[in-house]
Amino acid sequence: MLNYLDKLKNTDSGNFFLMAGPCAIEGEDIAMRIAEKIITITDKLQIPYIFKGSYRKANRSKGSSFTGIGDEKALRILERIGREFGVPTVTDIHESGEAEMAAAYVDVLQIPAFLCRQTDLLIAAAETGKVVNVKKGQFLSAGSMKFAVEKVKEAGNNKVILTDRGNTFGYQDLIVDYRGLPEMQGFGVPVVMDCTHSLQQPNQSSGVTGGKPELISTIAKAAIAVGADGLFIETHPDPANAKSDGANMLHLDLLEETLTKLIRIRQAIL
Repeated sequence: MLNYLDKLKNTDSGNFFLMAGPCAIEGEDIAMRIAEKIITITDKLQIPYIFKGSYRKANRSKGSSFTGIGDEKALRILERIGREFGVPTVTDIHESGEAEMAAAYVDVLQIPAFLCRQTDLLIAAAETGKVVNVKKGQFLSAGSMKFAVEKVKEAGNNKVILTDRGNTFGYQDLIVDYRGLPEMQGFGVPVVMDCTHSLQQPNQSSGVTGGKPELISTIAKAAIAVGADGLFIETHPDPANAKSDGANMLHLDLLEETLTKLIRIRQAIL
């Protein structure tokens, strides 16, 4: 995976790389359909691709919200996608004990933003030898993420990605400070912009997080313009009925058009 990480930063096409997929693994059929559609698009556009899907959602606002279809069942779906389509896969882990389990099925372990300061979790992920994608906490500055990078590297793993997902703005909104992307690139790791979670409107009184998906393209364009190495986009063929984070997902039918426009921006700044 180290060689693949190098390719993400230096592709022949000069394109950014993409982490995309549903928020959560809802079932095998829909996960396979989403993966196939995205891979068709990324192959056509020569965009390096990592399939994203959470095998379990452990940080829902309400206790009654969907959390998953079962850990092993979801992880096996991720494994199948990676094997059959020949792409790397990424999933979240939430506790140290999950690192080794998830690493048996996926290529990249993702540390959720709320947990990016959890030293034991970062070390456990690092010790699997997998690529570790650390999401920047919405409560942290970009500069403070150097300590997360150091924790992973000091555990003997140099395969680190940092992902920005906005900063807390008041109680129920987020805002993106694009100065943070080049600042985090200064730590010598690829930097990704999460174009969907950065548009969340958390802490709603309903207990269901809101969002502004109509601005996904705006966030992505700005990120590419300032030189982001990659983009993170959650996408679904029916966001209104997605079981997690539907309020801030990109409709799958809009993905190709969005990526095509972003490639033009990327080519303009190279």
